[in-house]
Amino acid sequence: MKPPYRRVIPCLDTKDGRLVKGVNFVNIKDLGDPAESGAAYCAAGADELVLLDITATLEGRRTLLDAVRRTVPRLTIPLTVGGGIRSVDDARALLDLGVAKVSVNSAAVARPALVGELAKAFGPDRVTVAIDTRRNPACPSGFEVMVKGGTAGTGRDAVAWAKEAEALGAGAILPTSMDADGTQAGYDLPMTRAIADAVSLPVIASGGAGTLEHLHAAIAEGHADAVLVASIAHFGTFTIRQMKEFLAGKGHAVRL
Repeated sequence: MKPPYRRVIPCLDTKDGRLVKGVNFVNIKDLGDPAESGAAYCAAGADELVLLDITATLEGRRTLLDAVRRTVPRLTIPLTVGGGIRSVDDARALLDLGVAKVSVNSAAVARPALVGELAKAFGPDRVTVAIDTRRNPACPSGFEVMVKGGTAGTGRDAVAWAKEAEALGAGAILPTSMDADGTQAGYDLPMTRAIADAVSLPVIASGGAGTLEHLHAAIAEGHADAVLVASIAHFGTFTIRQMKEFLAGKGHAVRL
């Protein structure tokens, strides 16, 4: 079920337990402690947070629990965690720490039944399917599913996979454009809209926000239910309140 208001969700990408940010999934910079940033965003009025262990899958390991363990007690808003979740047990270890939702990506593409297993064990509302996409005219929608931290193409169509994930029991879709990630040049609106229009689940726009207008465009043109933000929040370009007040001024229902 789609929430009645539009959410602003800072994204905490982590590597080796540290907050990082890259461009197009590379050129990673260290930005500090995710627990500190998470607490600050919570106090600043963020609706939710997403923490992604961006090298867990590439390194063939589970999510580093230490960063999650340090972050959860400092939050009063829902936290979604992803990276390296390959089983119900992996997800349970995170949920037992107080995480609200888990996000699966590469493991779900490799074994789609995982989505259904998680939904059955914990309920669809606690299962987000993240989809990393790259433009590929060979795919019917023009967007290909990428895995392993964006390093490997699958040949699968991103919109078709989003629809399958919904049918399997996902509670939300988080599509990130590799082409736009970290560029601050705007979300990939055609990709976001194609997925949002194909499913009835909440869709979280991700990858490329650089201005307040980009947030509005993701909702108005990309048909997203929420916006994931990283660079424009981490580097202090705009506060969460500025983002929300701008969206409210554009007629979007937000929690101020």
